[in-house]
Amino acid sequence: GGKAVGMLLARKILSKDTSVDWRSELEPHDSFYIGADVFYAYIVQNGWWRIFMEQKTKDGYFDAAKDLREKMLSGKFPMEIKEQFQQMLEYFGQSPIIVRSSSLLEDGFGNVFAGKYESIFCVNQGSPEQRYKNFEEAVRQVFASTMSEEALSYRLERGLDKHDEQMALLVQRVSGSYKGPFFFPDLAGVGISFNTYVWEKSIDPKAGMIRLVFGLGTRAVNRVEDDYPRIVSLDQPNLLPHSGTDEAGLSYQRKADVLDIGLNSLETADLEKVLPHTPETVLNMIAKTDRGYTHLNFDKLFSTTDFTRKMRNIMKTLENSYEHPVDIEFTANFSGDSFKINLLQCRPLQQKWLQNTVTLPDTKEKDRTVLSSEGNFMGGNISQKIRYVIYIDPERYSLLNQQDKYETARITGKINAFLKDKKDCPAMLMGPGRWGTSTPSMGVPVSFFEINHMRCIVEIAFRSGNLVPELSFGTHMFQDLVESNIFYIALFPEEESSYLNLKALDEAEDIMEKILPQHGRFRDIIKVLDFKDKGLTVLSDIASQKVICVFSS
Repeated sequence: GGKAVGMLLARKILSKDTSVDWRSELEPHDSFYIGADVFYAYIVQNGWWRIFMEQKTKDGYFDAAKDLREKMLSGKFPMEIKEQFQQMLEYFGQSPIIVRSSSLLEDGFGNVFAGKYESIFCVNQGSPEQRYKNFEEAVRQVFASTMSEEALSYRLERGLDKHDEQMALLVQRVSGSYKGPFFFPDLAGVGISFNTYVWEKSIDPKAGMIRLVFGLGTRAVNRVEDDYPRIVSLDQPNLLPHSGTDEAGLSYQRKADVLDIGLNSLETADLEKVLPHTPETVLNMIAKTDRGYTHLNFDKLFSTTDFTRKMRNIMKTLENSYEHPVDIEFTANFSGDSFKINLLQCRPLQQKWLQNTVTLPDTKEKDRTVLSSEGNFMGGNISQKIRYVIYIDPERYSLLNQQDKYETARITGKINAFLKDKKDCPAMLMGPGRWGTSTPSMGVPVSFFEINHMRCIVEIAFRSGNLVPELSFGTHMFQDLVESNIFYIALFPEEESSYLNLKALDEAEDIMEKILPQHGRFRDIIKVLDFKDKGLTVLSDIASQKVICVFSS
């Protein structure tokens, strides 16, 4: 499968690089591979072949998949496979392991399936019988994730619904060490070798960037709701991205994902619980104490070690061999003052941004401008016509109860389906806080496939409602935006560098009740604005770090 191949290929590429002794710089991987044939054997063993074939038909694509997914969560494995599972677990003993999806279609050029399939941590504590039971459950969950609605929608949208997707697995010893009652690596993150989403003019995109966290890398690959992983441009590691707030303390990591040995589970813990068990040598590299509070800023790591140079070297070596930018996942662990990097994953970085130069209009007429911002956007240089603007009123949304906030997300999905023709119905989605959050108090809890037909999405900061955007560099959300060619803007209307013309939105024709009359009670919260014949256009320029949405006349 793709994940296993990518990891092995990347390590082989580095081993061929004679300019660096990568054997001494990298942790060896400790992995087992469960082939895709086991996935088929599991289906046949449990008598599901008929429904498996039915799922491949047009009528059964989603309906049969729902039934099959439920069945796959409780099936039995052939005895010869169970024996091999047991031998593998005997090898790992009680070391924590992770069961990672590694399907035949994922992590290739153009289709990375970022976050579409499951990966399950097994803390691997208890009796042999309990550890085996937990492992089997993890395998079932990963197998069943091939039939999730999100994964099926992803395959359908990319023309992969007729392809024979099979799930192989990569089982790895978790990188890290025991720290009191916890187990986790000292550092973890994701990296991209070519950073087109620069946030400051002086940044060199070719240097690449990383999204770095203390603890397990789950907080780096996922768009965490209440925390701030460190975003690092590898040519200027101490340059912080603009967070949209003057309160610098808000931009530090506050929690860590860890494996709790006593609870035998993956947990998110406050740093106050974790840091006392962390070696002093590690703390000296990643933290500073100010007024009795410890902040994770990683500044000493960047200034006193060659960490950023090594990360840049790894990604540039892989990029040169791939002849294409790459996207990696990694961990790092200290031994005294030195550290080793564990390269967990490598795949081609998706690129769908426009490379041509864009000339921004020199306009001082505010009534011509719908929005503008300096920095805080992702998607390269674009000039994109917009006909429809879906606008979720931040203040009114913040006053909704939780049920109505979820209903707002579902209505957004219906509008997205109505405007599915990106060519004839180019649309821009504007709303408060974070799109795709799992916490309604932080933004609108849509799934990605409820906003995937948009040309542009805008996250608007609404301070009084604690709805603050987060630029999701390197996350699964980032991958979805790039693959779907969706431009992203984080807008902070209270700042001098940003502007939002609410009058222009108020004066536009609202067709919300025409297309969804059954949701009339949300008419003051959700607006579908038609800017037909107005020449509304979104333009951005990386060189000047400016984005603007204007009427052509």
